Amino acid sequence: MTDTAPKPGLVLLVVSTAAFLASLDTFIVTIAFPGIRAAFPGDDLATLSWVLTGYTVLFAAFLAPAGRLADRYGRKRLFLLGVAVFTLASAACAVAPSIPVLVAFRAVQAIGAALVMPTSLALLLTAFPAHRRPMAVGVWASVGAAAAALGPPVGGLLVEASWRWVFLVNLPICALTLLAGPRVLRESRDTTTGVPDLLGAAGLLVGVGALAYALVEAPDHGWTSGPVLLAFAVAAVALAWVPLRSARHAVPVLDLPALRVPTLWLACVTTGVFAAGFAAMLFGNVLFLTSIWHDSILVAGLSLAPGPLMVVPVSILGGRFVHRFGPGPVVALGGVSFGAGVLLWLLRMGSTPDYATSMLPGQLLTGIGVGLILPSLSGVVGTVLPPPRWGAGSSMVNTARQIGTVLGTAVLVAIFAGTPDLTDFRHGWLLVLGTAVATSAGGLLIAARRRTDHHVEPQARSSAESPSSILSTGIEP
Repeated sequence: MTDTAPKPGLVLLVVSTAAFLASLDTFIVTIAFPGIRAAFPGDDLATLSWVLTGYTVLFAAFLAPAGRLADRYGRKRLFLLGVAVFTLASAACAVAPSIPVLVAFRAVQAIGAALVMPTSLALLLTAFPAHRRPMAVGVWASVGAAAAALGPPVGGLLVEASWRWVFLVNLPICALTLLAGPRVLRESRDTTTGVPDLLGAAGLLVGVGALAYALVEAPDHGWTSGPVLLAFAVAAVALAWVPLRSARHAVPVLDLPALRVPTLWLACVTTGVFAAGFAAMLFGNVLFLTSIWHDSILVAGLSLAPGPLMVVPVSILGGRFVHRFGPGPVVALGGVSFGAGVLLWLLRMGSTPDYATSMLPGQLLTGIGVGLILPSLSGVVGTVLPPPRWGAGSSMVNTARQIGTVLGTAVLVAIFAGTPDLTDFRHGWLLVLGTAVATSAGGLLIAARRRTDHHVEPQARSSAESPSSILSTGIEP
């Protein structure tokens, strides 16, 4: 075994496979809800919902410290640790005897996934030369996006056997990744950085968790109820405290100087907004097909497959566009395509099933949009930050994506309070359309700031070469 001269293609295969599973488990459990609920009839929906929400919250909260830990202790080491944790937790989820136990092991599974995501992108960026990175990032991000969108059809097929198979399916793929990883990947790290701010990470966990609790529970308890207002207050205090803590810590949970690079800050915001719309679209369409068109779970899942099939080829083409035009214009174009698909649903979808002329065209257009948007936003990290900070930068982008996923799903649940009818679904599509417009606007702003950031990056690189300036500013080398 050697850590020298890794083959970029094999690195791409290994890290993309792990990223696929981490992304897939964010969404695949949604389609397994009916089977899980039937297996545990004594638990209410609020408790059951934490099987999904708890995973996403833990995933979001641990992404930032995971990137920092990887940069300090080794990206390859943390990547393999994350895959191992994810594997063991998946096995435990598959045999969970109760919902509380399942939620607990889903939390452990999320920690493993949080270790995998930023380390996989950082390992990928170090394996490819600069001129090939847009293509490689396009494949990596498209695999994650396709996995998220494939959750409903894959989950629908697996649930036909048992809901436990949505966890068992991870085991052989993870085993192959653990066998190949030590041979294919090359270690990279920064030995000068200090210990990450674990207290700040705990604050991020509390803030995101409290916000998720408030949004999930508000439809049942009321937006002005005591527990909901308290949760909002805790979220506000915790999320306001984390940046203050990060500004004073040598190795903060949030890389605030990096976020002062306008393109990276815009990429994080745009990623969060788009992820909210993407999650709301997937969740809403599953419910629409099963409750308005009365499709079975399997049929509904398969009906959503054409969109994901567009993601991978479009993202590879989009990577070439990014290399030529930069990420901003490609994001803006993707937002237009995504929004056009949602607008088509608004205008054509009704209570009478008409898949070929209403649902399918929108699926194809939104799939094209996803393929253009997510790879372009993920690739921003490699264009505005120096290599030693790729782990932390990618973790911030992915944290924004997961927080957006939580918010998008929660807001849609609030819109669908009770039994949703066709009007409720149209309101949901309006919400998603708004995120598409905002995503296009974010892409245009990224394009407008690109020249300024090219002047900022050399300054950041100069700071990265001086350990003393790193410790004084909080910039990780």
